[in-house]
Amino acid sequence: MKMSRPLDLLSLARAAAPAEDARLRAPAGDISWRSAVESTALGGSRAALAGKSVLIGASSQFNAALAMLELDGVAARMVITPPDFTAERLASAIAQAEVDAIICDDGTTDFGVEAPRYFVSAPTPDVEPRGESIATEWVLPTSGTTGAPKLVAHRLDGLLGAVRPRAAGEPAPVWATFYDIRRYGGMQIFLRAATSGATLLLTDANEALADHVSRMAAAGVTHLSGTPSHWRRLLMSPDAARIAPAYVRLSGEIADRAILDSLAAFYPQAKIVHAYASTEAGVGFEVTDGREGFPASYLDGPGGVEMRVVDGSLRLKSRRIADRYVGRDDLKLADDEGFVDTDDLVERVGDRYFFKGRRAGTINVGGLKVHPEEVEQVINMHEAVRMSLVKARRNPITGDLIVAQVMLKESDATPERKRAVKDEILATCRARLDRHKTPVSIDFVPSLAMSAGGKLLRGRA
Repeated sequence: MKMSRPLDLLSLARAAAPAEDARLRAPAGDISWRSAVESTALGGSRAALAGKSVLIGASSQFNAALAMLELDGVAARMVITPPDFTAERLASAIAQAEVDAIICDDGTTDFGVEAPRYFVSAPTPDVEPRGESIATEWVLPTSGTTGAPKLVAHRLDGLLGAVRPRAAGEPAPVWATFYDIRRYGGMQIFLRAATSGATLLLTDANEALADHVSRMAAAGVTHLSGTPSHWRRLLMSPDAARIAPAYVRLSGEIADRAILDSLAAFYPQAKIVHAYASTEAGVGFEVTDGREGFPASYLDGPGGVEMRVVDGSLRLKSRRIADRYVGRDDLKLADDEGFVDTDDLVERVGDRYFFKGRRAGTINVGGLKVHPEEVEQVINMHEAVRMSLVKARRNPITGDLIVAQVMLKESDATPERKRAVKDEILATCRARLDRHKTPVSIDFVPSLAMSAGGKLLRGRA
């Protein structure tokens, strides 16, 4: 396959921090960044993959990381798929990206089509000479869970656009993330750690939360990232007190006041940051003042990112945005001026913009629009609530009705307390929301389903 873009940045292996004490750690392995880039995990197959389009389909994050470190600057394209992809979606990605070879660590994985397979194994000394680096295209799927995946092509320099060098004398952080590094949010932390001399702890899909937290505590984690749902899940666990991060990062979902206040109370020593990013638009901005939403002044262009609000939808333009959709000439990633429509709706109140929700997630109640996230933010402010999920229930008259599922703190889960909490939540909703936005029913549930990406699973009731 051809690459039309000149090299903008050295390969990741050559940009990775050489500090011997900075490590990549996971249940599947533990290795220093230096050893990782000076070794080979592909058993002498690197030359055969030069200039090829490859799919990184390793089952573990650790092995996927080793493959990305070795093949960036070698392969023409790396298609990085999350572990929950079905065989059908894998086959679609392979076809769209014209994949020549599959990189895997498990011979039983069904990729939906036949293609040459190369296996990631334990790293060994690298005696194979490395040629001159080429510009590798990094391809990530968007977060949709159904239908053919949309594949988004990035450049390494664009992916690293929001990563700031560590200041001289600044201690090397110990990063951990609840994300999978094969999704955009996790990829950002992987690249940040790899290029800044930081240790990074990864998890695997079958690792219990308590075990992950135990490893974080043993490593002295200082920086931790995840979605608001990830953080709510952690704060529900008694293990949350075993770590004391100095830096807490949220992204991927709306960071409402309830979760920001809860984190500030539980980790008073931590700097709390919520970031806005999407697979197509890249990292847009960070908010560090502890408040939900973002200052209207950000539309003046923080950090080289141009922002607009058009018909209530946030649009971004920067060198961090993706280049295009791969294998989909019918889809346009940016408008004629280079702005990506994020599909995230915002509303200005005073000198600040607040997120209302996704345009695609809007519920229609008798012709009136409801953003479920807006209702959840009101519910989540109740002191007894851990987290909530608002859905649509079909109604023959209004089209949809609003219903809510709510998780309570254990101390408020008694029958008597549930009745009182339900009445209090409904009273607050009626006081703060329009009538059509107020739930017609509230069900208390022991848990709420999360996607593999750490977001609440939305759908119809």
